[in-house]
Amino acid sequence: MGIAELLELEHQGWQSLCSSTGADFYGRIMTEDGVMVLSHGYVFTREQVIESLNDAPPWSRYEISEERLIPLDASSAVLVYRGAAWRDEEDPEFRALMSSVYVERQGEWRLASYQQTPVPQADR
Repeated sequence: MGIAELLELEHQGWQSLCSSTGADFYGRIMTEDGVMVLSHGYVFTREQVIESLNDAPPWSRYEISEERLIPLDASSAVLVYRGAAWRDEEDPEFRALMSSVYVERQGEWRLASYQQTPVPQADR
C-alpha cells in the first residue's frame, strides 16, 4: 500500500463530486457499514451518502494538500489531508482537514470512514 494509490482514490472521489457522479462512486467504494462524518455535524451511512449525493450541486474545483498516510496494518490505512473546494464564484470556499480510513477487501481498497473537520477562517 502506498500513499499514491489511496490519494488517487481520493482524487477520483473529488472528481466524481465535480461531475455529479458522486453517488455512483461512493456507492461502489464505501464499505456496507461505512460512514461519513461531515462538517455540518451529521454522520451519514453509506445509503444516506448515496441519497444526499443524488441531489447535491457539483463542486467546480478542489485542491488536496499536506497529505499523509498512516498505515494501520497490512490491509488498512488512514489518509489525512487538507482539502479545499469551490462550487462557484459567489459561494465561499469550503476548507477542512479530512481523514479517510481505507480497508482492503477482496483485493480492492474500500472507504470505511471519512471525516471532515472545518478549518476556521483565521487559519486559512
